[in-house]
Amino acid sequence: MSLKAIKGDITKLNVDAIVNAANRTLLGGGGVDGAIHRAAGKELLKECRTLAGCETGQAKITKGYKLPAKHVIHTVGPVWHGGEQGEPELLKNAYQNSLKLARENQLASIAFPAISTGVYGYPKEKAAQIAVEACLDFLKEYEMAILLVAFSDSDLNRYQQLIENMSEK
Repeated sequence: MSLKAIKGDITKLNVDAIVNAANRTLLGGGGVDGAIHRAAGKELLKECRTLAGCETGQAKITKGYKLPAKHVIHTVGPVWHGGEQGEPELLKNAYQNSLKLARENQLASIAFPAISTGVYGYPKEKAAQIAVEACLDFLKEYEMAILLVAFSDSDLNRYQQLIENMSEK
């Protein structure tokens, strides 16, 4: 299948699952988390309340409710503290565990926002590299259509460049 970067609104994508960059409570927040909760409707929050939160680097799945996406995979990325407190590993886990959950649920397509790069402060360049690497590693073993959804043109260019460079390896 494929790894592709696009610029757009993740809440409008018609895929099997969109990934929510959630906080550990899974009860909604700012940024993409708030946008997904608003677009999905109150039922999403209701289901999230039954999940008892989510640890950093882990992932949980819910229905998509009012979203075009059938499911939401909620994952918690690390807060950036300079990179010496296991952040790269935790961020990689967030991508890998989301992909694993998608595969376990027989999903054929998934869309990721940039995890941890907003208020969690993860440097965009480093985060994009981990995202692309984790997705390409997964695609060596499994088939899935993976979208990396960029918020800005610079984010899109960063993803596209990394995909191009790392696919050649």
